[in-house]
Amino acid sequence: MSSTFSSMLQRMTRWALLSVVVAVSVGCATRPDAHPQDPFETFNRDVYRFNEVVDEAVVKPVAIAYRDVTPDPVRTGVSNFFGNLGDVWSTANAVLQLRPREAAENWLRVSVNTVFGLGGLFDIASEMGIERTKLDFGLTLGRWGVPAGPYLVLPFMGPSTIRDVAGTSIESRGDLVQQLEHIPTRNGLYVLRLVDTRTNLLRATSMLEGVALDKYSFTRDVYLQRRDSQIEHAQEQMGNGIGIQRDTDTDK
Repeated sequence: MSSTFSSMLQRMTRWALLSVVVAVSVGCATRPDAHPQDPFETFNRDVYRFNEVVDEAVVKPVAIAYRDVTPDPVRTGVSNFFGNLGDVWSTANAVLQLRPREAAENWLRVSVNTVFGLGGLFDIASEMGIERTKLDFGLTLGRWGVPAGPYLVLPFMGPSTIRDVAGTSIESRGDLVQQLEHIPTRNGLYVLRLVDTRTNLLRATSMLEGVALDKYSFTRDVYLQRRDSQIEHAQEQMGNGIGIQRDTDTDK
């Protein structure tokens, strides 16, 4: 069953993997001294610098202003709301990974927070001790044997791999915000989610600026090690019938 499901998922994402590989291969040259998982380092560094310019000029100042002018309870409610939407997708990935316990827990979180937490603005589920397990489709693909492929830095989105790009492209189709037909509301939620995410990363980026001589290499190595650890742990715990790393582990 595992082999059949793995083959199905690999067929689902083959077109996405191929399209990304072709685009990157045409658009950049491989460095002779490249990191084994980062053959497109020249291209990736250019995108990384572009992202830094955009972040310093627009995204970071907006995030700082949002943090400074928005009361903590409001910001917490916004984060809870988007976290609740994320729990829906985590539930779907738990099902795809044949993880009934995580699927049940995440779906229970969604139900409790949506009904009793005013649409997810309040994280009642955590107060009740219902744990969150964050799962994305890139992790699901890795669980079923899809290789990571080369490291990539995406414009506006940051670190990724070929496998995670494929996962993100599929996840975007299941994004509940994208399903909204009212375009101003949908775009407003996109912006709010971006600002909320960047605000939550302000402390981490300050630490990065203080400790990393080469922020690009540091970010790449941390990202790849984290994803490898998540995949390995998911595969191990799948065999043991135990849940994977919890929220506090998988986000750091």
